[in-house]
Amino acid sequence: EVITFSEVDYEGVRLPHDDPVVVTLLVELFTMKRILIDSGSSANILYKHAFDQLRIPADQLKPVKTPLVGFAGETIHPLGFINLSLVAGTAPCQTQVEMT
Repeated sequence: EVITFSEVDYEGVRLPHDDPVVVTLLVELFTMKRILIDSGSSANILYKHAFDQLRIPADQLKPVKTPLVGFAGETIHPLGFINLSLVAGTAPCQTQVEMT
Protein backbone atom coordinates (compact mmCIF):
# COMPACT_ATOMS: atom_id res chain seq x y z
CA GLU A 1 0.00 0.00 0.00
CA VAL A 2 1.11 3.51 -0.76
CA ILE A 3 1.66 5.76 2.27
CA THR A 4 0.42 9.29 1.66
CA PHE A 5 0.33 12.47 3.71
CA SER A 6 -2.26 15.23 3.60
CA GLU A 7 -1.93 18.95 4.32
CA VAL A 8 -2.99 18.21 7.93
CA ASP A 9 0.19 16.15 8.39
CA TYR A 10 2.31 19.19 7.46
CA GLU A 11 0.77 21.41 10.13
CA GLY A 12 3.59 23.15 12.00
CA VAL A 13 6.29 21.92 9.59
CA ARG A 14 8.44 24.49 7.82
CA LEU A 15 9.24 23.36 4.28
CA PRO A 16 11.68 22.30 3.01
CA HIS A 17 12.60 20.10 5.96
CA ASP A 18 14.88 17.16 6.79
CA ASP A 19 13.14 16.09 9.99
CA PRO A 20 13.40 12.40 10.88
CA VAL A 21 10.34 10.18 10.51
CA VAL A 22 9.50 8.30 13.71
CA VAL A 23 6.72 5.69 13.72
CA THR A 24 5.09 3.08 15.94
CA LEU A 25 4.95 -0.49 14.59
CA LEU A 26 3.82 -3.89 15.78
CA VAL A 27 6.95 -6.10 15.94
CA GLU A 28 6.42 -9.78 16.71
CA LEU A 29 3.10 -8.86 18.43
CA PHE A 30 4.76 -6.15 20.58
CA THR A 31 4.08 -2.45 20.03
CA MET A 32 7.39 -0.66 19.48
CA LYS A 33 7.31 3.11 19.72
CA ARG A 34 9.85 5.63 18.48
CA ILE A 35 11.14 3.67 15.48
CA LEU A 36 13.35 5.97 13.43
CA ILE A 37 12.94 5.61 9.67
CA ASP A 38 16.18 6.45 7.88
CA SER A 39 15.87 5.79 4.17
CA GLY A 40 19.61 6.40 3.74
CA SER A 41 20.64 3.67 6.18
CA SER A 42 22.02 0.37 4.93
CA ALA A 43 21.15 -1.54 8.13
CA ASN A 44 18.09 -2.09 10.31
CA ILE A 45 19.36 -1.92 13.88
CA LEU A 46 17.58 -3.24 16.97
CA TYR A 47 19.36 -2.49 20.23
CA LYS A 48 19.87 -5.38 22.66
CA HIS A 49 17.58 -3.85 25.29
CA ALA A 50 14.69 -3.76 22.79
CA PHE A 51 15.53 -7.27 21.57
CA ASP A 52 15.46 -8.58 25.15
CA GLN A 53 12.02 -7.05 25.69
CA LEU A 54 10.68 -9.02 22.70
CA ARG A 55 11.49 -12.17 24.71
CA ILE A 56 13.00 -13.93 21.71
CA PRO A 57 15.67 -16.47 22.73
CA ALA A 58 19.15 -15.20 21.82
CA ASP A 59 19.95 -18.55 20.21
CA GLN A 60 17.60 -17.55 17.35
CA LEU A 61 20.11 -14.89 16.28
CA LYS A 62 22.13 -15.91 13.24
CA PRO A 63 25.85 -15.05 13.17
CA VAL A 64 27.12 -11.89 11.45
CA LYS A 65 30.72 -11.57 10.30
CA THR A 66 30.60 -7.96 9.10
CA PRO A 67 31.06 -5.21 11.72
CA LEU A 68 29.09 -1.96 11.61
CA VAL A 69 30.97 1.33 11.38
CA GLY A 70 29.39 4.39 12.98
CA PHE A 71 29.49 8.01 11.84
CA ALA A 72 32.45 8.73 14.12
CA GLY A 73 34.36 5.74 12.73
CA GLU A 74 33.78 3.45 15.72
CA THR A 75 33.41 -0.26 14.96
CA ILE A 76 30.58 -2.28 16.50
CA HIS A 77 30.26 -6.06 16.26
CA PRO A 78 26.57 -7.05 16.08
CA LEU A 79 25.36 -9.96 18.20
CA GLY A 80 23.68 -11.40 15.10
CA PHE A 81 20.69 -10.96 12.83
CA ILE A 82 17.11 -12.21 12.87
CA ASN A 83 14.02 -11.91 10.68
CA LEU A 84 11.09 -10.23 12.45
CA SER A 85 7.47 -9.73 11.42
CA LEU A 86 6.33 -6.07 11.32
CA VAL A 87 2.79 -4.75 10.99
CA ALA A 88 2.26 -1.13 9.93
CA GLY A 89 -1.06 0.67 9.99
CA THR A 90 -4.45 -0.31 11.32
CA ALA A 91 -7.10 -2.49 9.71
CA PRO A 92 -8.31 -2.26 7.03
CA CYS A 93 -5.28 -0.20 5.87
CA GLN A 94 -2.34 -2.20 7.14
CA THR A 95 0.47 -4.26 5.79
CA GLN A 96 2.69 -6.99 7.23
CA VAL A 97 6.30 -7.42 6.15
CA GLU A 98 9.31 -9.38 7.29
CA MET A 99 12.47 -7.40 8.06
CA THR A 100 16.00 -8.58 8.82
